[in-house]
Amino acid sequence: MFITFINSSCVSIFILFFSSKNTNHPYPTKAQNRKHKPQNTLYFSFCFCLSSFHFISHFRVRAPMATRYWIVSLPVQNSASTLWNNLQEQISKHSFDTPLYRFNIPNLRVGTLDSLLSLSDDLVKSNSFVEGVSHKIRRQIEELERVSGVVSSGLSVDGVPVDSYLTRFVWDEARYPTMSTLKEIVDGIHGQVAKIEDDLKVRVSEYNNIRSQLNAINRKQTGSLAVRDLSNLVKPEDIITSENLTTLLAIVPKYSQKDWLSSYETLTNYVVPRSSKKLYEDNEYALYTVTLFSRVADNFRTSAREKGFQIRDFEYSLESHESGKQELEKLMEDQESLRGSLLQWCYTSYGEVFSSWMHFCAVRVFTESILRYGLPPSFLACVLAPSVKAEKKVRSVLEGLSDSTNSAYWKTEDEGAVVAGLAGDSDSHPYVSFTINLA
Repeated sequence: MFITFINSSCVSIFILFFSSKNTNHPYPTKAQNRKHKPQNTLYFSFCFCLSSFHFISHFRVRAPMATRYWIVSLPVQNSASTLWNNLQEQISKHSFDTPLYRFNIPNLRVGTLDSLLSLSDDLVKSNSFVEGVSHKIRRQIEELERVSGVVSSGLSVDGVPVDSYLTRFVWDEARYPTMSTLKEIVDGIHGQVAKIEDDLKVRVSEYNNIRSQLNAINRKQTGSLAVRDLSNLVKPEDIITSENLTTLLAIVPKYSQKDWLSSYETLTNYVVPRSSKKLYEDNEYALYTVTLFSRVADNFRTSAREKGFQIRDFEYSLESHESGKQELEKLMEDQESLRGSLLQWCYTSYGEVFSSWMHFCAVRVFTESILRYGLPPSFLACVLAPSVKAEKKVRSVLEGLSDSTNSAYWKTEDEGAVVAGLAGDSDSHPYVSFTINLA
């Protein structure tokens, strides 16, 4: 309405300017300019309003998506259209930047009072469960997108952004026939979401298992020389193996290399002189080879350990090396494949869960409105997205439009009364209200 006001004002100024323009003097003199100075003022006013209109329109179109919404219902006294017009007028007057939408709920089967009371006891738990699954899938999507480097295009339900799906909600009669009882609808939603959650656990477990295997291999390949896999560091020509000779691999502390080079030949008998060669060095250790007679290998290990040198057991095998490379490549391919399929599944499943959640919210609004306002069902459901600063003003508007007698009755209701079973933050307001968090 604010933009409409600016637009109308600009048009009025535009008409006023051109209607008062002196067409007899297309090129007025200085004296005529002074005479028609008010017209110049009108012209500049028009330009200012037009610029303001374009700026505000640009700003509103690019406003970020709200992540926190209220779903409320107000009792209807005369007609829903009158109440809706009054609500729009009051919100525009006191909090013009608060988005407001109708939340259309079909005529559902009411059932008995006992069935409604029994259902209201389960609504809070079921809502927490469905909402929790939707957030769990959303967090999984965010993690997968971050790891994959995918730029998120926003979550959606069948191609419709989730905020638009909420603010333009339409009941899906094919999935949830209105002829079904409220309990059947709620149980059906709960069952569908529970099945998706179980499927999510299986898929995430499979993906995490591949990740764990890859992480273990990466730790062996990138960790300290004391524990990492040495097959990528040792070449066939570095190893001498014969009937009498063998090559050992020694892990030497980085700052003990001089000690190693000066002492390895004397750690035991029959060590080949000048046979030690450094193959690799990291921040803590250096990897050396040493060649000696096979029969003194055990004595050499013992003496080396006493000096603080570690002898790693290693047997070079070209087949095992190639097999390890192939296993790593396969695991990486499997991880990419599982990550892609899991991400696509999460996109689809999030849309299904979110849709189920909104239908559940519709049932919840319907049930709580009847228990609060009575029969026959006569209430106006809507969705708002107030800013934190505007919440008090919006609450005041909503309370003012609620039935005063209903408000007084609700505020003085005993804790043990029938309506005490209602859920969410509706307990503190004279109307049905609860919050939807999209993030």
